[in-house]
Amino acid sequence: MKRFIYSDLIKHLPKKQVTLLVGARQVGKTTLLKQVNDHLKASGKPSFFLSLENRQTLQLLNESPQNLFQLIPAPMDGARMTLLIDEIQYLDDPSNFLKFHYDVSGEQLKFVVTGSSHFYIDRKFKDSMAGRKRIFELPSLGLDEVLHFRGRDDLVPYVGSGQIPLLYKDEIMQHFYDYLVYGGYPDVVLATDLSERREILKELRNSYAKKDVQEAGLQHPDLYLRLMKITADQISSLFNVNALASELSADNKTLKNYLWVMQKSFHVHCVSPFHKRVASELRKMPKVFFADLGLRNSLLNNFSPIGAREDRGELLENYVYLRLKQAAEEERVKYWRTQNKQEVDFVVQHDDGMAAAFEVKWNEKSFRDSKFAYFRKTYPEIPLQCISLANAFEADFSAGGIAE
Repeated sequence: MKRFIYSDLIKHLPKKQVTLLVGARQVGKTTLLKQVNDHLKASGKPSFFLSLENRQTLQLLNESPQNLFQLIPAPMDGARMTLLIDEIQYLDDPSNFLKFHYDVSGEQLKFVVTGSSHFYIDRKFKDSMAGRKRIFELPSLGLDEVLHFRGRDDLVPYVGSGQIPLLYKDEIMQHFYDYLVYGGYPDVVLATDLSERREILKELRNSYAKKDVQEAGLQHPDLYLRLMKITADQISSLFNVNALASELSADNKTLKNYLWVMQKSFHVHCVSPFHKRVASELRKMPKVFFADLGLRNSLLNNFSPIGAREDRGELLENYVYLRLKQAAEEERVKYWRTQNKQEVDFVVQHDDGMAAAFEVKWNEKSFRDSKFAYFRKTYPEIPLQCISLANAFEADFSAGGIAE
């Protein structure tokens, strides 16, 4: 079973740039790397796979970039080969290692590498790699990929198509309900037993927190886990660091750092406020969403079916955010709120200069257009659309597909 990003990686193989695949642990990066390796070998192209979780390999490469050719053969004149490295962030200086080989033998030696923690990428990939790499982010499965992994490729084209035939809508809706509760980690999606899914997510939750603390050198592991749980309970809400500092008896700087680690470990995403014309518009406080709803629900130990949940509106809003993030660059997805608490859930700015606004309601009947008169007056050029349970998984969020 292949992730949809697989074809993009294959297309990038002829490029000299380093192909850098990043994402949370257990989303399938290693499997994807091996599939790319299998493709190269099946095409008769020389390729080699290294994992830096192998301590001997890691030690050798840390000693000198040139030690690479003790592990693999040196490139031959006129020949091109590909080296695939899993968990590149474990190198002491991955930027220096890759730059050295890129500059010396980049035409003959192509690198495809993975990394699981973006704070490693930020800290260890210096400006010297600017222009020498292209980053591909692999999230957990989206709803369309969930259908693909469950063998329902016939239903995949309808997700985000703008309209789903009634014949298929109920079936896709059941997968959608399941997705809002259990998320999109591949092992979870493929597990058919609910207790097994919960155990997988519990193990991910515990191992993630432990790894984050160890790798980021955090001083207070219990505080980090508590912040993760509080953040999980407050998806779609403002991240008020002052209020949280008081609640957790912690200082603002520590909480901001821990939120940064959560972001760079691909657990959460922060959405900045949209502001343009009005002095009273918020300009600082982010809203926080989880990268995977299964992990979020595991942190709260809440796997209740969707119909029995009080937080189903927040789950739907988190889902819409993830869809918007797929359709536009992450930093272009904003929320709008004034100091008088007038708000719109999302405002998306596209590359062509156009923008669109979305208000998310579980039940479309609760949408009151009059509540948004001030936004419409202030931004008459930005169409506002209600996204509800009725249209959330069929809505087309691409720039050309947004309807008023």
